[in-house]
Amino acid sequence: MFNVKTRTVKGYKELDIPFTILSRNEDSKNLAIILPGEGYTTQGPLLHYSTGVFLHKSYDVLQVNYQYKNKVYDDFTIEEISEAIKLDVKTVFDDVLTNKTYENFYLIGKSLGTIAMSYELNRECFKNAKAIWLTPLIQREDVLVAMVRSKNKGLCIIGDKDSFYTEERYSKVIENPNITSKLILNVNHSLEYDGNAVESIDVLKSVIAEIEQF
Repeated sequence: MFNVKTRTVKGYKELDIPFTILSRNEDSKNLAIILPGEGYTTQGPLLHYSTGVFLHKSYDVLQVNYQYKNKVYDDFTIEEISEAIKLDVKTVFDDVLTNKTYENFYLIGKSLGTIAMSYELNRECFKNAKAIWLTPLIQREDVLVAMVRSKNKGLCIIGDKDSFYTEERYSKVIENPNITSKLILNVNHSLEYDGNAVESIDVLKSVIAEIEQF
């Protein structure tokens, strides 16, 4: 069994940003942070099973549950969403890291979450954190530059049918010796095959295995 604590902070434009901390051990000094996508929540299979992996390792797991699909964000441009996620995640981290001291960190970002991850890895406490980049938004300059320059040990997983993938930009990521990169052929932005559920489950298994071993 594990404990579940859910709280909210006031984020961009004073909107509520809920977050959840799951823990098996109140004394854990280890924290895994899940930064989901815009529409790919922490209940999506990649992040659901990643949560399970880290709970099994006796990590606390912080899930930042921003809700940019909510109608209150309907008028936001993608750039304003990008500004919102940076502030929202920073505010959640400030709250969590003020209330408990951790020594070891993993950051797991999916899609939109990799924007916030790109900035938050600059925190001093994350100097030795491990970074898991799931379908990173490498078409964005801030995300690409953060990955290319990253000194954190990293794992990058992306599909070549992902609309945000380009061979040119991905080739820059794989030049960083600190990041282990996995390009999965014929899978989309959800790391799934279009119209093939069974083979998509095989991809899910392989990705979770990679995360567990990382």
